Amino acid sequence: MILIVAIAAIILAIGAGGVLGENTSSCGPNFPAACSCGQEMYESEMQYVVNCTNAGLVNTSVLEFMPDQVEVLIFTGNRITELPWNVFGSINNYKQLRIVDMSSNHIREIRGKSYHHVPRVERLILNHNNLSISRYEDEVNHHHPRVFSNFINLQSLHLTDAFEDNSSPQLSEDLHDIFVNSQLVKLQKLHLEQNEITHFKDRNVFCDLPSLRDLHLGDNDLRDLNFEVRCLNNLRFLDLERNKFGFVKPTDLRVLNELEERPNRTANLIVDFNLNPFGCDCRTAPFRAWITTTRVTVRNKDSLMCFHSTGHVDAEPAHLLQMDMGQCADAIAAAATILNTAEDEPHYGDPEASHLQPQAHISGHTATLIFLLIVLTMILLGLLVALVYVSRDKLKYMITPVFDNVAKKVQYTSIKDEDCPEVHV
Repeated sequence: MILIVAIAAIILAIGAGGVLGENTSSCGPNFPAACSCGQEMYESEMQYVVNCTNAGLVNTSVLEFMPDQVEVLIFTGNRITELPWNVFGSINNYKQLRIVDMSSNHIREIRGKSYHHVPRVERLILNHNNLSISRYEDEVNHHHPRVFSNFINLQSLHLTDAFEDNSSPQLSEDLHDIFVNSQLVKLQKLHLEQNEITHFKDRNVFCDLPSLRDLHLGDNDLRDLNFEVRCLNNLRFLDLERNKFGFVKPTDLRVLNELEERPNRTANLIVDFNLNPFGCDCRTAPFRAWITTTRVTVRNKDSLMCFHSTGHVDAEPAHLLQMDMGQCADAIAAAATILNTAEDEPHYGDPEASHLQPQAHISGHTATLIFLLIVLTMILLGLLVALVYVSRDKLKYMITPVFDNVAKKVQYTSIKDEDCPEVHV
């Protein structure tokens, strides 16, 4: 009997332990059981990882209680529509945290003070979210220009498919505003793939990232190089895979040549145009000729394909480097003229053009605030004039006695002076 009771007690203890284990986490009592914390292999080395993947979380409150030794945070697959102020707490200082991955969380808004105490973070990953940014300060779509300002050592920023579908056409200006005000001077890698970008309205969108080396713009809808790259003196890789290039403009080819031929560059420029829908016609011929003569390295050049127009005898795609250019001599000659002609217009970042640029960058928001201030001042003056006009009778009634009193005092003073006899010595 005693033996049976002992066995039953052991079974109950094991069962209780199992239930308890299901409701606790290695991260502590503030974390759900789906989260794990501890040393594990991450990117070929042992690191302290806090992992809350698909934990069903709807807010970030648990991040205030991470172990101090955390080096990698993986917080993905949850449903966090808005990041509040001080995601990592107002007093915590995670000095060893280097990688933050908050992908696939349905994040729509990141407040300006969301990320504090991240002095050593080198990589921030926000892929596959629904960020909504706009230049207009409405309650739904707006951005905070200093959203990344506390990442003073950020080297890699991942924004692949990070913005909501049909994002504002002002996306490039908003990004430029963020890059300027966040002062990401150490950023080396920027990923903007899969964001349905058709063009950059602000050509200088990347020009305030002086250390940028790798710019990933694949899987977008770009048709030309309508953004400035000559300001990126350290750029070594430009990814333009799977865009909408039907051909490459000779002016864009010249820009790439000018960047590569800078005398103070330390790395060869590599561009990737693979899997773009190039046409097998004379518009593509200058690009075909450029590939074989430029000092720029064209990655996957042997894989480049071109497509014949509808109704062509040969409907199959052809290798671009094998394209017959016999009938395109005029187009190639015209492109060669453009390639060999220096651009007169100074571009962003040129030392020669520095005297043409203001010393301090005025962001779009600053200019808007100045304009609004002027408008409000004019409105205030107009209201003041209108108030004086409407109250003119009352003001006249109030001011007239004052003037009469002053006039009487002046008159009495004059009479007194006349009554004083002149004294002759």
